[in-house]
Amino acid sequence: MTLLATVSLFIGTRTIWTQAASHRLLVAAAISLCYASILVCGVLALTVRRSRSLARVDLTVLLTAVTLVLCAWVMNPHGNDEAALTAQAARALVDGDPVYGQPWPWLFGHGIALTPTMHGGYDYTYGYPPLAPLLTAPLLWLGHDGAPATALATGALVVGAVLLWRLLPTPWRPTATMVCLGFSFLPMCGRQGYPAILALALLIPVVVRWPRIGRGGRLGGAGIARAACLGAACAAQQLPWFVTPFLLAGLYAVRRGELGPRAAAGVLLRVAGVATAVWLLINAYFIVTEPRTWLDGIVLPLTQDAVIHGQGLVDVSLYFTDGSDRLDWYGHASKLLAAGLLALFVLFVRRLGPAATVLPWCAFFLATRSQDGYYLSMTPLWLASAVTAPPAEFAGAWQPRPRPLAGVHRRPARIAAAVLVVVPALASATTAATGTPPLDMRVTSVRRTAPTPTRTPTAVSLLTLQVENTGDDALVPHFTLTTGQGMAPYWTIARGPRTLPAHTTAVYELRPPSGKFHLPRANVRIRLRAFTGTPQTLSSTDVSNTLRTALR
Repeated sequence: MTLLATVSLFIGTRTIWTQAASHRLLVAAAISLCYASILVCGVLALTVRRSRSLARVDLTVLLTAVTLVLCAWVMNPHGNDEAALTAQAARALVDGDPVYGQPWPWLFGHGIALTPTMHGGYDYTYGYPPLAPLLTAPLLWLGHDGAPATALATGALVVGAVLLWRLLPTPWRPTATMVCLGFSFLPMCGRQGYPAILALALLIPVVVRWPRIGRGGRLGGAGIARAACLGAACAAQQLPWFVTPFLLAGLYAVRRGELGPRAAAGVLLRVAGVATAVWLLINAYFIVTEPRTWLDGIVLPLTQDAVIHGQGLVDVSLYFTDGSDRLDWYGHASKLLAAGLLALFVLFVRRLGPAATVLPWCAFFLATRSQDGYYLSMTPLWLASAVTAPPAEFAGAWQPRPRPLAGVHRRPARIAAAVLVVVPALASATTAATGTPPLDMRVTSVRRTAPTPTRTPTAVSLLTLQVENTGDDALVPHFTLTTGQGMAPYWTIARGPRTLPAHTTAVYELRPPSGKFHLPRANVRIRLRAFTGTPQTLSSTDVSNTLRTALR
């Protein structure tokens, strides 16, 4: 494992060195020294004989990884849209201005991505709990862009990695370096300023040996601190909201098996009480000063109706078919699966207990936003639970056993129960994926940009469509052209009705958001998409040949 952790430090390092070698020679020199450290540690990992010596090699690998992460931040400190929003929220907080419900459109563009919504707009507001802006505020001196937020996230990742390294048993410590810092994804999330990294760092002390919280009926100082970290994590980002029910349910089952129902309930209430108190304390200022916008802001990722995106089941409607008139059912499927997995966890906690930090993320595979970041940003918790919460910790956990599950035919009954709790989610997902696109779209004419004396036109300045609403609902369509994964900005409707009644046909003229749309290379697929917000639908059609033929 020491050798694997050492090898993992090579990932992404050359890119940062190449970037630094042109104008940041001190950073390039530090990275070169890290290369030397990697080579020496690789030799020592295979040659040292004593456990103490190997532990020192592990510490060297950790310090090398921390150095590389900091060098990468020095070279790329500006972050993405989440960093820009977090830093702007911190500035608003310092200035005494409202943080939630305030659109900041000037932050976007110039490489800062937008989040399109199904209703044809974009989300320009801060949509996370307030701990990240509170901690970013003292770092605003670092710059006027997203650098303060990326510094916070990168620092939180380093602290979380060191903490996990320290809390794991000595033979497992290299895995903390490898999972947190060795692979490039989490350091990249830190450099982009994701509040989820702060939440991850706060969850690490909660998850390590979590079935032992409240053992003997006493929390103690360590238990109170871990409950406080849980509340703080929930005040940093929304992802901890999904893992918390699993941890609390598992904790109650383990303590009930040890202490009985009343004492277990007492432990659970104390943990939940401390976590809730910390969460309220962090949010108190915003609850008092802007209660409505604060509440809307912290639930915004769940209510903003962002366009479908990700690597989950929504790809069926997004890439493999021409859309669906039942996109809402992806959201229903995700909620039903989350509830079903929690029910399964409670019923079979002795078997599923070690997977408490993995199960919650399965629901996101069916969600309308199923980006891999929801899984990957919490993977260090998978490691912490696997190493410090093995099946033996749940051997005596209490499991509810209704009469049908405890009878003579209990095994078939338990299998049937497991199937039944996930069937609603699967049915909802099938309903969404098998929907049909409600709009039939056909390009009728293409206006080209004016040709130059030496070149034929390669860009579109106006697109005319004939659109038929084949569904039973009046729809408000919003159009865009995409050339890959993700969504491009919406096109402007120059002519055409805002609302298209059911079973009617209309002509739309669309203008590109930047004035012209340049064709990509010949093998890139061009898709015309139309989103509607109420109901949530997607209609797509391939226009690659049409556009390329029109521009010949």
